[in-house]
Amino acid sequence: MNKLMTQESKTVLSRRRFLQGLCAVAAVPAVNALLPKTALARAIEEALPQFKYTKTAHEGVLTAAHWGAFQAIVKDGKMVDTLPVDDDPAPNELIKMAPYQVHATNRVKYPMVRRSYLEGGPGAGKTLRGNDEWVRVPWDKAIELVAGEITRLQETYGPSSIYAGSYGWKSTGMFHNSRTLLHRLMNLSGGFLGYAGDYSTGAAQMIMPHVMGSMEVYEQQTAWPVVVESSELVVLWGFNAMVTLKNAWNVPDHEGQAGLKALKDKGTRVITIDPVRNETVEYMDAEWIAPRPYTDVAMMMGIAHTLLSEDLHDKDFIKYYTTGFDKFQAYLTGDADGEAKTAEWAAEICGIDADVIKSLARDFAKNRTMLMAGWGMQRQQHGEQPNWMLVTLAAMLGQIGLPGGGFGFSYHYSSGGSPTAKGGILSGINAGTAPKGSPSPIPVARIAEAILNPGKSIQFNGRTVTYPSIKMVYVAGGNPFHQHQDINTLLQAWQTLDTIIVQEPYWTASAKHADIVLPATTSYERNDIDMGGDYSQRYVFPMHKVVEPQHESKNDFDIYVALAEKLGVKDAYTEGKNEMQWLKEMYDGMKTQARTNRVPLPPFEMFWDANDYISFPIPEASKQWVRHAEFRDNPLLNPLGTPSGRIEIYSDTIAKMGYEDCAPHPKWYAPREWHKAEIAAKYPLSLNTAHPTQRLHSQLDNTPLREKYAVANREAILINPTDAKARNIKDGDLVRAFNDRGQILVGAKVTEDIRQGVVRICEGAWYDSATPGQAGGLCRNGCVNVLTFDQGSSQLAQGNCGQMAQLDIEKYQGKAPVNLAHQVPLNA
Repeated sequence: MNKLMTQESKTVLSRRRFLQGLCAVAAVPAVNALLPKTALARAIEEALPQFKYTKTAHEGVLTAAHWGAFQAIVKDGKMVDTLPVDDDPAPNELIKMAPYQVHATNRVKYPMVRRSYLEGGPGAGKTLRGNDEWVRVPWDKAIELVAGEITRLQETYGPSSIYAGSYGWKSTGMFHNSRTLLHRLMNLSGGFLGYAGDYSTGAAQMIMPHVMGSMEVYEQQTAWPVVVESSELVVLWGFNAMVTLKNAWNVPDHEGQAGLKALKDKGTRVITIDPVRNETVEYMDAEWIAPRPYTDVAMMMGIAHTLLSEDLHDKDFIKYYTTGFDKFQAYLTGDADGEAKTAEWAAEICGIDADVIKSLARDFAKNRTMLMAGWGMQRQQHGEQPNWMLVTLAAMLGQIGLPGGGFGFSYHYSSGGSPTAKGGILSGINAGTAPKGSPSPIPVARIAEAILNPGKSIQFNGRTVTYPSIKMVYVAGGNPFHQHQDINTLLQAWQTLDTIIVQEPYWTASAKHADIVLPATTSYERNDIDMGGDYSQRYVFPMHKVVEPQHESKNDFDIYVALAEKLGVKDAYTEGKNEMQWLKEMYDGMKTQARTNRVPLPPFEMFWDANDYISFPIPEASKQWVRHAEFRDNPLLNPLGTPSGRIEIYSDTIAKMGYEDCAPHPKWYAPREWHKAEIAAKYPLSLNTAHPTQRLHSQLDNTPLREKYAVANREAILINPTDAKARNIKDGDLVRAFNDRGQILVGAKVTEDIRQGVVRICEGAWYDSATPGQAGGLCRNGCVNVLTFDQGSSQLAQGNCGQMAQLDIEKYQGKAPVNLAHQVPLNA
């Protein structure tokens, strides 16, 4: 023992001395000349073998994006190619689009102001938004206009008049986070109206704290190695991870794909429940069950009734770990309302044979079953119910907290289940403190309704929200004319505002419908830093500036600093630090955490100059982590965050809210639009929307990847052959999809991989109206949110209903209109 300790001490001392030597080298200004990047990386790895300092072995510039980390290859000042980092388990082809992002033909090159606004001031020519001329102005003039309008509105109407929610996926990077930087500016200059919730999980993140005591949708999952080892049956409900795991909120580690591959290689039984035979079904060779859209809750209840009637449910788990099951049981059996939710009842609603539903219940009960659910089910009317019902189903199976059992809501998002590393976590720049008197936020998906209805009050998770009079919207890092539902209603709301500011690299539809457009850099034209692995927190990536800012674009921080100076808050905004000083401070904070975890890191300057990245170690315990295991082991010492400390199948809190559209236990509600609704007689096809395969929402729609998914130069629509034949539509035809809310052009993809009576259109196509600025125009590019309805999921969550609509389709007659979605507007 003493010999080992002596040897270890010598080794530590040696490493310490070597590191001290490296620090001395780093202190020399000409460090790059003395120690080339590859040599510096090797030296740091030798000095600090406690963690892996991965060598990329390329001579490009290391940076990262939502679709992965990569080396950018630069020639003559222009990005020309990309190469994935060496240890990416699933390199993403989307990184190849980075050069096209930087050098896109539809970049916003200069600060631009809509002519009517420039000549007439705030509110001038509102109806011309989307169809007005643009005027190039100097940066000083643009900053003066924006700062002046912020000041005018703050002084005249107060902070509630400025909606600076600026929702969107922004670009990667902890520092140049356009939304946080905007909020920081607005807090320092008087406050602003913000938002609550998000478009991704609006319904789920509000209901789950009442049921499980946490959001669940953004929580770490049982580690993939545990699932691979212990799960005997994996059910993918509304789940297409082979598409959604390509991207992440920060930088993806792509370990989720590795988990799915391991599951496939082992031969674990996988069942996918989805109206579409998606990419994950194909990859996993999974059993495919295709219910009618929007009927998942009814199908789950048919399974639950079978578990109950055949005595397959875990009565002990329900007794000791849940509360309120008796009230739900009365509803399930029909004692409460006279209608038993049997497999036969469910079959009539969801279109899946009762025997299949019963078989699923038996298979779930006899195997160690993991229920993995996607988020699409909760982006619907009454979207609170699918997640609540899935948890109830898992509770009846009694496997929550067991290895390989229970449920998970984020296996398809940012590689939930990727084992958590031991190191440090980067903290980005903060938004500051909201000043006294700042308005309460509104539900994010209710923005159009709020603009159109000042003074209207709605219910939201147990409280009353009253919409203020909104005069200005400031958008940075987002694209509301893609993400919001019922685009024509949004267009009408936009035309009531005094001022719309968009800070953006490209001429998106949101930029085209603004008054002032500020050209922002892409993440490749500035320095930043980010984590890799949203759940693993395994990597730290330097994001080196690859090329200089294009045209007259500025990075987000510099734009806000200029505004802060004009508003008299520059010193408070910058805290006296520039871009690199902020990055060093973030790194040093993370480095301190890592040191506490006994994981030493090099000084910031060495980390930055090495053109390499940190890979933290994964403790063995992380690889064996099971969600809710502590709760199962001792629910008294490890209670959930619910009022009862247990899983609340019945919620007294929700019962006291008294909402007619959200009962205090899981319940089946017939939606306003589905195949049995009155509207289906006019619009018989049910819409299924999905994340695109070759994009991140609307990002990358303006790149050559379009060639892989566009049909007839439009967004594709999947159509069952029977539905296509009835309308004389053939594969590749130009199709008009329509309902009472709007109409879009899409390209037909006729396939057996979608259930009859259903069509699928991916979200993210840039909006392009044939009658710009006018509601009801034909979208020539296929933006699906022209067809969806703008209504809250329920009074509880007010989440969006963007994955639900009835519509019809027809073969387009006449000459195909030119698609101008990616063209720059007049005079721009």
